[in-house]
Amino acid sequence: MTHKFPALIVLTLAATALAQSTRPSDEPWRKPGPHQVQTMLVDWRDQARNRDIPAKVYYPKADKGPFPVVLFSHGLGGSRQAAAYLGQHWASHGYVSVHLQHPGSDNAVWQNQNQPMDQMRKAAGDPSNALNRPLDVSFAIDQLEKMNAGTSPLAGRLDMKKLGMAGHSFGAYTTMAIAGQVFVGIGGRQRNLADPRVKAAIPMSAPVPKNRDLDTVYGSIKIPILHMTGTLDDSPIGDTKAADRRLPFDHGKGPDRYLIIFQGGDHMIFSGRSGLRGNRAKDDVFHDLIRLSTTAFWDAYLKDDPAARTFLVDGLAAALGKDATLETARPSADGGR
Repeated sequence: MTHKFPALIVLTLAATALAQSTRPSDEPWRKPGPHQVQTMLVDWRDQARNRDIPAKVYYPKADKGPFPVVLFSHGLGGSRQAAAYLGQHWASHGYVSVHLQHPGSDNAVWQNQNQPMDQMRKAAGDPSNALNRPLDVSFAIDQLEKMNAGTSPLAGRLDMKKLGMAGHSFGAYTTMAIAGQVFVGIGGRQRNLADPRVKAAIPMSAPVPKNRDLDTVYGSIKIPILHMTGTLDDSPIGDTKAADRRLPFDHGKGPDRYLIIFQGGDHMIFSGRSGLRGNRAKDDVFHDLIRLSTTAFWDAYLKDDPAARTFLVDGLAAALGKDATLETARPSADGGR
C-alpha cells in the first residue's frame, strides 16, 4: 500500500532533516578526547611575596605537544583539587590544565574552625586576597615558562603563546582581573592587574562590584570571554545576586563575548558543592554541558579551530537545549578576526 503525504508535510520534513544535517555536531567536545591524562602536584615558592603556590597539573600522558595551557582558579575555601572534572576533560582534549591554590582564601580558611562561615567572610573581605590572587596567576605563568624550558615532564610540551584562564566565584574574579577588569579605588584611582599573556577566559559565577561604573570596570577587557552562571546563582558569601551575574557580559566592550545561563543552576554547580546544600539533581547534566561548551571555546580561541568557532555561533544553543540559554555579543564564525 502506497502512502501519499501532503506536499507541505514532505517539504517540512525535508527542511528539518536538512537543518539537522547542517547544524554543527557537538560530538567532538562532549566526549572525552583522545589523550590519556596524567596528573602531578607542584608546589611553587614566590620568594618576592614570601608565598607558597600549590598547583595540580593535568596533562596528556604520552603525546609531546606542544599543548595550549589553561589555568584554573578555585573559589573561596577551595583548593587545587577543585574542578577535577574539567581538568581531566580539557587534558584529554590536548590541553595542560593547571589548577592553582591561593593561600589566604583556600580550604585552610574554614577547616577545623568553630565558625567556618565567619572565617570565609573575613577572607572574602580581605583586600590582600583580592590582590594576591591575580599575582599568583602571573607568577604561575612565569613558573610554567621555566618548566617548559627546563627538565620537568612538561619541558617543551607547553605552548605558552596559547594561554587560557578560568575560575569559579572568587576564581572568576581572579579570571576577570587577569583578563583586564579595572579596579576603582578610593578617589577614583584605577588599577589593572591584567596579564597580556592570557588570550581567552571563562569566568564562572563572577562577582560584581557595587556602586561602580561598570562600563569602566569591564571596558578594558579585549580578549574573548565565555561568561557562565545560573538562574539560582546567588552568592553564599557575598552580595551578588543571580540576576547580577550577567552584568560583566552586558557591560563588556570587547568582541566575541558569550553568556550561558543554566536553568535552575545554583552557585555550586561549576566546581563542586564542598558540603554546601543545594539541588544536585541536575549536576551531571550541567557538568556535561560545561565540559562541552568550555572545550569548544578553548578550541575556538586557543587552537584557532574554525569548526569550534562555527559551533559556538551556530550549534551551541541547540546543544544546550532547555537546560541553558546562550547569548552572544558580536561573535563571528571566524572569531571576529
